[in-house]
Amino acid sequence: MRRGSINERRMKCGQANCACQRDPKARHGPYYTLTQAADGKTRSRYVAAEQITLLRRQIEAGHEFRQQVEAYWDACEQWADAELEQTQAAGAAEKKGSRQASGERSGQSWKRS
Repeated sequence: MRRGSINERRMKCGQANCACQRDPKARHGPYYTLTQAADGKTRSRYVAAEQITLLRRQIEAGHEFRQQVEAYWDACEQWADAELEQTQAAGAAEKKGSRQASGERSGQSWKRS
């Protein structure tokens, strides 16, 4: 499996008298490139036409793997949210203390008679 995409290009050559200079249908190719993002940069490399079928299968396997990983992350986050909710509910149940006195009285200003 792999990440990336395959691009097909037809190009003009450098010869002034070549038909590819005048007619887009006469351009040379197709040439295939495998394009991938790595370390914040995009890199491309030419690949042979015979490798395209295998590369497409590898890229598709990579897409399926990524979908499965995303589904796994979603399930893990749902489980983690449920765990947080249980902890929060348990914490609320434990806080059954006596009522607090009003905030009007403070340590030294309140004196017993």
